[in-house]
Amino acid sequence: MEASLTARDRVGIQDFVLLDTYTSETAFLDNLRKRFHENLIYTYIGTLLVSVNPYKELDIYSKKQMDTYMGVNFFELPPHIYALADNAFRTMMSEFNNHFILISGESGAGKTEASKKILQFYAVSCPSTKVLNNVRDRLLLSNPVLEAFGNAKTLKNDNSSRFGKYMDIQFDHQGGAVGGHILSYLLEKSRVVHQNHGERNFHIFYQLVEGGEEDLLRWLGLERNCKHYRYLVQGKCAKVSSINDKSDWKTVRKALSVIDLSESDIENLFGIIASVLHMGNIKFEADARGYATLNNNQEMQWVSKLLGIPNQVLQQGLTHRKIEAKSEEVFSPFSVDHAVYARDALAKAIYGRTFSWLVNKINESLANMDSSRKTVIGLLDIYGFEVFSVNSFEQFCINYCNEKLQQLFIELTLKSEQEEYEMEGIEWEPVPYFNNKIICDLVEEKFRGIISLLDEECLRPGEATDLTFLEKMEDKIGGHPHFVTHKLADQKTRKTLERGDFRLLHYAGEVTYCVVGFLDKNNDLLYRNGKEVMRQSKNAIIKHCFPSTEPDSKRRPETVVTQFKNSLVGLTEILMMKEPWYVRCIKPNEAKQPGHFDDVLVRHQVKYLGLMEHLRVRRAGFAYRRKYEIFLQRYKPLCPDTWPNWKGTAAEGVRCLIKHLGYKSDEYKMGRTKIFIRHPRTLFATEDAFQVCKHKLATRIQAKYKGYKVKGNYVKQREAATKIETCWRGLMARRERQRRAWAVKVIKKFIKGFMNRHQPACTDNSEYLAYVRHSYLTRLKENLPKTVLEKDSWLTPPPILQEVSQVLKKIYIRHMVRKYVLGITPQRKAQVQSVTSALFKGKKENYPFSVCRPFADTRISGPPQYSVPVVKYDRNGFRPRLRQLIFTQEAAYLVEEAKIKQWIDYSSLKGVSVSNLSDNFLILHVTCDDSKQKGDLVLQCDFLFEALTKLSVIANKQNCIHVVQGSVRFDIQPGREGFVDFKSGQESMVYRAKNGHLMVVSL
Repeated sequence: MEASLTARDRVGIQDFVLLDTYTSETAFLDNLRKRFHENLIYTYIGTLLVSVNPYKELDIYSKKQMDTYMGVNFFELPPHIYALADNAFRTMMSEFNNHFILISGESGAGKTEASKKILQFYAVSCPSTKVLNNVRDRLLLSNPVLEAFGNAKTLKNDNSSRFGKYMDIQFDHQGGAVGGHILSYLLEKSRVVHQNHGERNFHIFYQLVEGGEEDLLRWLGLERNCKHYRYLVQGKCAKVSSINDKSDWKTVRKALSVIDLSESDIENLFGIIASVLHMGNIKFEADARGYATLNNNQEMQWVSKLLGIPNQVLQQGLTHRKIEAKSEEVFSPFSVDHAVYARDALAKAIYGRTFSWLVNKINESLANMDSSRKTVIGLLDIYGFEVFSVNSFEQFCINYCNEKLQQLFIELTLKSEQEEYEMEGIEWEPVPYFNNKIICDLVEEKFRGIISLLDEECLRPGEATDLTFLEKMEDKIGGHPHFVTHKLADQKTRKTLERGDFRLLHYAGEVTYCVVGFLDKNNDLLYRNGKEVMRQSKNAIIKHCFPSTEPDSKRRPETVVTQFKNSLVGLTEILMMKEPWYVRCIKPNEAKQPGHFDDVLVRHQVKYLGLMEHLRVRRAGFAYRRKYEIFLQRYKPLCPDTWPNWKGTAAEGVRCLIKHLGYKSDEYKMGRTKIFIRHPRTLFATEDAFQVCKHKLATRIQAKYKGYKVKGNYVKQREAATKIETCWRGLMARRERQRRAWAVKVIKKFIKGFMNRHQPACTDNSEYLAYVRHSYLTRLKENLPKTVLEKDSWLTPPPILQEVSQVLKKIYIRHMVRKYVLGITPQRKAQVQSVTSALFKGKKENYPFSVCRPFADTRISGPPQYSVPVVKYDRNGFRPRLRQLIFTQEAAYLVEEAKIKQWIDYSSLKGVSVSNLSDNFLILHVTCDDSKQKGDLVLQCDFLFEALTKLSVIANKQNCIHVVQGSVRFDIQPGREGFVDFKSGQESMVYRAKNGHLMVVSL
């Protein structure tokens, strides 16, 4: 960076930290503009990179450029995204810790492109093998797939990401990219069914219609004309000159194969995309009673065929709502408006869940199965602050996300600055800055924040509307300094607000939100029978997205904003555990014109990206800091004592140099490894002096050798240089010869030892046998059995260690047995050996795994004989409930918190049934004479053997526990019976089967 200081008048300053007037926004913009007009789109603020979108191709991303920035000090070359990526990578490798790169900016500022450049740099710079190349290709090609399904044309950007993306790239100890993982946030599902004027739906719809092969379109029932599909024409710009849908289609098709999607998956995926288009064309008409009916059966038939759902089932799902009243189910017909809402809600749910499925499939293809420790670099490409003419629920969520990230950003920046000062032994000076916690609290505070008020209004009974939500905010938070509405505003402000608006003063400035649609978008409700219809699909992806095991709770699911808030909390926790790097992207103009710099627009982005805030933090103490070695190497010609060679330490040399230069005591500080310079003007004066000195040195050297022929001193110097080079090469060659001779000797000895490994120990094989012994014992140490039950998993020894291995095995098994026996009381030992063994040994599959787990006297504290947490399944409907099972001397109690739900006298306990499989279910059979009396209990207990053993001992019921196969009958109440069916399967599941039985599937 220092090398470019001489050109600062023409190209500006490469690091804003060196701006003398660093508090001036005008000076900041002038520097940014000056560099932009010279096609210098990158500028630093310390280690933060500011990137301005040039809206044209620049020749700065070639393989040669990548090679230039590999392994180079951060400030040694001009600012570049490759420099940031390389330094993050090298710091990760040297310190063996995790990092993340946060890329932010408004739509169209170049965030997605910046993310691609970083991925491409790692793809080229990391070690290359066949396996690593495979991972690299999947990492790179995951981008076009996610762009196709998650990006769309908006008014501000032709390729706008409509979801947030966090990608972890995993590296092994050699720096090879060995895996990855992607998290997605808040996909804008509403775009599937509605687009504003001048905007498009997600790219994949247009790519399929424009680029799909004729046979594929025929199979999907599609025509090659986007104008025929209602979901694609609302924005009235199906075709965009800057987007080549046909070319992008080919890229996506290739990428889907590379990320390991099978042909069957790809067919099902396109079937879903086509079904959404057909669904948008379904029209409803009102019958005589005003109820919705379907007449255009052709579109319905295509949806039915592509999703594999019977036509009649689908039709009922779109025109009726199922209402459960006690044990009865009633189907209530929709009005036309309700039917349209149900159709659109179903289309959004299908697309949203399919997108999540696709992200999971990409993660499966990027998964690294090696369990050894990996270091990680995360890439966070997330929406920037958004301010439109009309701002709705989506902008509220996006701007809340930016508030949280700004809070994290300032916190981590201050933390890193303070740590560097402490590390260097320099006193930290507190930095004044705007803490946006007050705004975050306004949005997310429990019970009083906007999110809580929005959720309350969505969930409360009665007629809740967007305007009642606005009234609730005015009532609860009306006095907040960062919140105002039409009703609360003064007369001047009221003229700028509609009656249905509220305004928040964010850290980036004021944003006015229109409450229309807030409740509907936050609820994002899908009627329950819509899910049931989807569960009948034969499309494998839809079956996965709408699983039969998904609970059909009557409780409403979490709202969209609460889910988003929780995901942000999780993201913050991930980022707090990593070292941060930042890329701030800026859009120079709205017209996407190269060379045009709009001061007003850029000033606004500088403000809401918090760049001035970050600069103030970086400049609060010292503008410039460098390691002593680097500073001395550059500026040593300025002092006669340090030039040409300094004999002492670098710190002493710098101290001598700055004393000669006349630095004042308040202009610098000497740290443990770095010099800190407070003002840029001090550095500029030093640099200018260096340029003058360099010119003088060059002039002296030229004068010294002027007129020399091919004789004299010049020839002697060349001969001396040649002689030195010859001697050095000879020395290096002799060292290499010695190293190779040693290597040959070692390899020969190893081979001879291997050939004589079965012979008695002698000089030929002694070293080899010692290596074998050491290797086996090291591996044995890492693979010792964890329990007595694993004694047969002893590592196979080499022939020379057979006898030793047997002795070691006996000693170790004896040690494990002794350790286990000493760990249990005589009472527990007797219980395990007699009661539990007699009840379950050889009868129940998972009994052996319980042997190594000592039984507890109780699972909670208190006077009962024994207590344990269980899941109780309702006798009607089999809904799971968390309960506590308590045994006393007289009876068993089923308790919810402090309330007794059921009491069973041991005299009325007829028996206990358990299956022979590896589930944890038990059924308590009780005598049931009265119709009002509760029936048998169906329970699931993680401590099954322990609980049953305690029951048999306390209640003296050893003979009433039965291990059964297949199915168990139980009494719901006198005269009514139910069944629990047990079977083995690929994964553990518990659900209500179509025959009304409770189905328990165990591994």
